[in-house]
Amino acid sequence: MGMKHILTLMELDSKDIAMILKLAEMMKEGKRMRMERLKDKVFVMIFQKPSTRTRVSFEVAMRELGGYAIALNANDIQLSRGESIEDTARTLSRYADAIGARVYAHSDVERLARAADVPVINMLSDLYHPCQILGDLLTIKEVKGKLAGLTLAWVGDGNNVCNSLIIGAALTGMIMKIACPKGYEPLEDAVNFAREHNGYVEIMEEPKDAVMGADVIYTDSFVSMGKEAEREERLKVFLPRYQVNDDLIALARSDAIFMHCLPAKRGEEVTDSVIDGAHSVVWQQAENRLHAQKALLYMVLTDSDARRRSGRRVMRSRSRTRSRRSR
Repeated sequence: MGMKHILTLMELDSKDIAMILKLAEMMKEGKRMRMERLKDKVFVMIFQKPSTRTRVSFEVAMRELGGYAIALNANDIQLSRGESIEDTARTLSRYADAIGARVYAHSDVERLARAADVPVINMLSDLYHPCQILGDLLTIKEVKGKLAGLTLAWVGDGNNVCNSLIIGAALTGMIMKIACPKGYEPLEDAVNFAREHNGYVEIMEEPKDAVMGADVIYTDSFVSMGKEAEREERLKVFLPRYQVNDDLIALARSDAIFMHCLPAKRGEEVTDSVIDGAHSVVWQQAENRLHAQKALLYMVLTDSDARRRSGRRVMRSRSRTRSRRSR
């Protein structure tokens, strides 16, 4: 794959994503190759934020690949007592083969990556959620049979999931239409990346315009973790206009699917009739976090092995050169 850290999805190209999705499909179908390929590998996960799907899917993924996952609550390790992120990264690099982090500030995971000697995976930050999107792309491909040319409508806050989804959509040839209130748009960096990579991104205020004729409708909580103090203000801005309900779904294609990264605030961003209805694929989507992350871990850790082997070969070559010179 030619890459080390996964912090936003911008580290990947179209071929990388295609490889990950193909491997995830094979793993899900039971064509597990040699699943012990990651035997005795260790993935250390740091959690500043609560987690259900991320923690369980990564732990199960490492177990099924033959390795180990260690979950650390940030309050239980020395970070809580003032140890720097850099010193934590350097220490964990001596114990683990990869580090995952679920953090409030994206700058924290960037600091981890700069200091670590092993791959770092962003398991969610305030700006990006790349692992979620790999599972989402796998789900869309399963249901629709393709990705390129499909129209995905995002309704709601231009948050971390939306930012990484913009990148993933661009790299797989999907059209993305985003309906959000003014002041709640996605990151310019994500939008600019998409457009520089021939992606189609359109940002508008009216949800009906975004959803009209869409193949996929996606929403998320209007009040993300870390934004709880803004709850009342946000609900006034988003409700009822940006709620995904039966009337809004009816404007999409008849075979459109509904997606949500969960947890859902039922009755706010989505109604029960939609999330539990015939268009919903949210449980398939949740399951596919496991398969996509297994594929990602496999690719990242075997790629890391290749780099280490290459490094050892270089060191042996230098050692032989020095030995010849000494004679």
